[in-house]
Amino acid sequence: MTAVRSLVFNVVFYVNLVLFLVLGSWLMLCPRSWAMTGLKTWARSSVWLLRVIAGTRMEVRGAEHLPEGPALVAGKHQSFWETFAILPLLPDPCMVLKKELTLIPLFGWFALKFRMIAVERSAGTGALKKLVARGKREIAAGRQIVIMPEGTRKSPDDPPDYKPGAAALYGALDVPCVPFGLNAGLFWPRRKFLRLPGTIVIEFMPAIPAGLPRKQFQAELEARIEASTRALVAEARKQN
Repeated sequence: MTAVRSLVFNVVFYVNLVLFLVLGSWLMLCPRSWAMTGLKTWARSSVWLLRVIAGTRMEVRGAEHLPEGPALVAGKHQSFWETFAILPLLPDPCMVLKKELTLIPLFGWFALKFRMIAVERSAGTGALKKLVARGKREIAAGRQIVIMPEGTRKSPDDPPDYKPGAAALYGALDVPCVPFGLNAGLFWPRRKFLRLPGTIVIEFMPAIPAGLPRKQFQAELEARIEASTRALVAEARKQN
C-alpha cells in the first residue's frame, strides 16, 4: 500500500508542479510579491497533498523563533521536502540553491524571478564572493536567506559535512541566524520514490545573535543543528 500511495503522490506532486509553472507563467510579468504568493500557495498545496495521499504530516516546532525581518535561516538538508515546506513559514524567503537548477526551463526562470541565490559550487572562492554579494543585496531588502550549510542532501545517518557558505554569509551580513533541525529524510528518503506515513518535524531554534567570531558561529550552528536533528530522528524511529 505504501508503494502505491507513494506512486500516486509522486505523479500528483509533479503534475501539480508543472501546472504551477505553466499556468502560473503569467506571474513572471507581475510584481515579485505576487509571484511569491503563488509559490507559497503551491508549497502549501504540496504539503497538503503529501498528508492526504501519502499520510505524511508536518509539524512545526519553535515557530516563535521564525524571523520576521532580515536574517539567515540555516538547517539540515535531508530531502526535497524542506526546500518547499519552509517557504510559507517565512515572510520573504530567499533560497540558496545550486546554479544548475536555474538552467531548467520554467523552473529556472521562476527561481530568477523570485531572486533566489544561485551558487556555482565548482567555482570555489569566487562562488563565495558572489554568494556574499547577493546575500547583502537580499538582506538589504529585508529578506530571510535560507541556506543548507552542508550544500547537498544527507541521509539521516550520514556524518555531517558543513561547508563555509553559511559562515561566510553570517560574517558579512551582520544579522542573526535561526538554525533548524528536522527528520524529513526518514519519510522522504533521498533518491527514492517512497513517501512514508508519519510526521515530519521541523524544529526552529533561538537565533544565534549577530557578531560572533566566524569559527565560534560555525561550531555553534553545527552543534545546534546536529543535536536537534539527532533528537528528532531518534524520536520518530521510536514512535515508528
